[in-house]
Amino acid sequence: MKNVAVILSGCGVFDGTEIHESVFTLLELEKNGANYQCFAPDIAQAQVINHLTGEIAEGESRNVLVESARITRGNVKDVKQAKAENFDALIFPGGFGAAKNLSDFASKGADCQVNSDVLNFAKSMAESDKPIGFICISPAMIPRVYGSGIKGTIGNDPETAQAIEAMGGIHIECPVSEFVVDEARKVVSTPAYMLAGNMLEAYGGIQKLVSKVLELA
Repeated sequence: MKNVAVILSGCGVFDGTEIHESVFTLLELEKNGANYQCFAPDIAQAQVINHLTGEIAEGESRNVLVESARITRGNVKDVKQAKAENFDALIFPGGFGAAKNLSDFASKGADCQVNSDVLNFAKSMAESDKPIGFICISPAMIPRVYGSGIKGTIGNDPETAQAIEAMGGIHIECPVSEFVVDEARKVVSTPAYMLAGNMLEAYGGIQKLVSKVLELA
């Protein structure tokens, strides 16, 4: 039975983890007979969004780990506790939290940095030749984990693709229902809600990504 780490970035598409993407990921892991443990950094969110209005909730602060616990029914640990030797694979669901909390890609683009604890764990998985899946906007972190020459996709958004390539990544355009694999480095990515118009469209690509990650593990 495969053991998979899943890194979340809060709760809510605009300031944390995209909830549908995270639930689809966990559901597919269970359907495929894999064990999983969710992690998140114990840090303040970069910003808090009112998801009803789409506006910034000025003066409001939330914790990424605490918010991630909403999705996992409390079963989430500080990413500082994640050890590569305990897992066969790693998956990052999307949502803007990946670009605001796990990294600062949303504000700095190609000059972004990834949270040090998240980066250390992801790099240790990569150096152990273990597969990592990146969903939605989270593939923007791929070049920071692997360096230059690594393939990935966020779908077909030109601005985001250019930023990934400016960091040394190789962006491959991809439809919502499919995924891109860098076979040499065991990196799998799919656009999900970067392109999806509904849950079924997002689910299709995530379903294939999870299956491929487990196959590579």
